[in-house]
Amino acid sequence: MKKDISIVTLLERFPNNEVAIAWLEELLWKGKPKCAYCKNSNGISKQKVKKHFYWCPACRRHFSIRVGTPMERSKIPVNKWIVAIYYLIVSRKGISSCQLGRELEIRQASAWYMLQRIRYAMEQDTLKQLSGEVEIDEMYLGGLEKNKHEVKKRHSGRGSVGKQAVLGMKERSGKLVAVPIAKTDKETIQGLVKEHVKDGSKLYTDENRAYSGLESMYEKKSVNHSAKEFVLGMAHTNSIESVWSIIKRGFIGVYHHWSMKHCANYIAEFVFRLNEGYGYVMYGIEAVFQKMVGKTITYEELISKTVR
Repeated sequence: MKKDISIVTLLERFPNNEVAIAWLEELLWKGKPKCAYCKNSNGISKQKVKKHFYWCPACRRHFSIRVGTPMERSKIPVNKWIVAIYYLIVSRKGISSCQLGRELEIRQASAWYMLQRIRYAMEQDTLKQLSGEVEIDEMYLGGLEKNKHEVKKRHSGRGSVGKQAVLGMKERSGKLVAVPIAKTDKETIQGLVKEHVKDGSKLYTDENRAYSGLESMYEKKSVNHSAKEFVLGMAHTNSIESVWSIIKRGFIGVYHHWSMKHCANYIAEFVFRLNEGYGYVMYGIEAVFQKMVGKTITYEELISKTVR
């Protein structure tokens, strides 16, 4: 089975908005339109005047395949949404809104809003738990205090001060979970580990004291990075650190900076790409659209300080 699709093939498959909408309706509705408001699927009729809209006799409202998704109020054609998702999946370190705007021939501001809504749809599935051999580590995103403008310095220490901490858990040759955290204390880290990793799994960590005590639930082995010990038998954190390497290269080389209030969205993008993006790209595109159902977010909600 073919595992990849080029941008040339993608554009040939979705040459216009009509084809893209027909494909999306089949993907999400399986040939039977379903009201986005009341979930009714009986007696639905297609409207002749309002293009791509349907009428629900149960709640007496018009709806389209966009309603109830991040695309609901967007004027950007569905085929351009498909191309945007394609670029976000195949770009290993991400794609900037400036570049996407040029590719889609839309404004940079529209491309940014579009990308943020796609990332919002990509949010991680927290119901699944990792198992087997799981590597755990944390990283920090953000500039050094000494390099910041005086008004942005916190004057409360060095090292990780002023940076965003992210905790990562990765199955060896398996799935990844990464979560931005406000604190790196023992209670916070161990609470997330217990939430996302099944009892009895094998854990591999570094010497951070926050992992101390997990031996009661897991088979845990550690390496001492401060003593230049990076591999001890099967114990190492190379897999999760390779993930941090990709994210940091994207943060520095592609995005250059992102607001930490949106950090969860950006981390969700990288996690989705690493979990779902490799292999057959169309599966990844389909997965994004399926995850969009039931998720709407306005511009005001997106830029508010309380988002996510």
